[in-house]
Amino acid sequence: MKKIKSIATLVIHAGDQVDRGNNAIFPPITTASSFIQPNLGEEGEFCYSRCSNPTRYAYETALAELEGGVYATATASGMAATALILELLPKDSHVLVMKGVYGGTYRLFERLRKQTSGTTFSYVDLNDLAAVNSHIQENTRLIWIETPTNPLLELVDIAAVCQVAKSKGIMTCVDNTFASAWNQRPLTLGADIVMLSTSKYIGGHSDLIGGAVITNVQDIAEQLDFCKTTVGAIASPFDAYLALRGMKTLDVRMARQCSNALKIAQFLELHPKVLDVHYPGLESHPQHQLCKKQMRSGGAVVSIRLKGDITEVKTFIAKLNYFVLAESLGGVESMVNHSASMSHGSMSKEEKENIGIYDTTLRLSIGIEDINDLIEDAEQALSFIQ
Repeated sequence: MKKIKSIATLVIHAGDQVDRGNNAIFPPITTASSFIQPNLGEEGEFCYSRCSNPTRYAYETALAELEGGVYATATASGMAATALILELLPKDSHVLVMKGVYGGTYRLFERLRKQTSGTTFSYVDLNDLAAVNSHIQENTRLIWIETPTNPLLELVDIAAVCQVAKSKGIMTCVDNTFASAWNQRPLTLGADIVMLSTSKYIGGHSDLIGGAVITNVQDIAEQLDFCKTTVGAIASPFDAYLALRGMKTLDVRMARQCSNALKIAQFLELHPKVLDVHYPGLESHPQHQLCKKQMRSGGAVVSIRLKGDITEVKTFIAKLNYFVLAESLGGVESMVNHSASMSHGSMSKEEKENIGIYDTTLRLSIGIEDINDLIEDAEQALSFIQ
């Protein structure tokens, strides 16, 4: 088979999606927990669905090729994927983490793994390579890169950090949820592992919970496969089916959503009732050049800070017609998320403000609606703010 390079073609044809039973054009949902074996010592391709399942296999091989990896495992959620990666680390390891990391990741690191495995975490600006080098310890086993970050969309120079990590023999993982392979492929920039919450852009329709871990390093792939089978936090056949179906339209969805996001950001940047706009696709963004270097676009999320207080925030949200208030992001519908009480609700007020999240911070996940309708909706809602 010819090597596919275009993302638009990969999202449709990547991986091994052949239905060996009936040659169906799309892999069917195989719900069986076990698979019949002809005799002792004569195992077929599949034996038990915790280990491998035909529907999940089709999806995982497609994801692996999409991200430029040799292996992918689909998990029950993005947090299950993050937890699985931590299983690769020996007890009492140290992890270097990008500051401003997603609140759920911070909760897992600080309130669970620190207590249960002795793992310690240091949070630094990974773009400050001097700080990166100074925080590396003898037991540092992983650098956790989130780029763009949630919700303030700070970027990390993936290639630069991975170069430092490789010189020290440290594994790297990039949370690629906000960008997706459509915008950037971290494995091609030197990362060892990619983590995804596939509930977002891979699924794309707000109808599944899932995660994935992808690597292009064979040794890591073997370790992940052992950990996945042992822990068992796998994606169900139905969720794998939904995610694979959603992946087919990733290219056309992301093209519309990222284009819409840039126009929304440009509109909000000039609005007198908006204090700050965070969007790396804007020329005014301090990391715009890095965005141009490693991303295809600025992404499909725009984060803002409104002028005023929580009263103005509530008024703005109440007056929106097309943006729905909801957890998560990445669906075809536009969403608004109150970061302080939703995505980062598990953090203290001080912790949130230390990374720039306030009661007036809102994360906008831009959908595929008509851009004029979205701008008009935001404009009329803002008009009600004093």
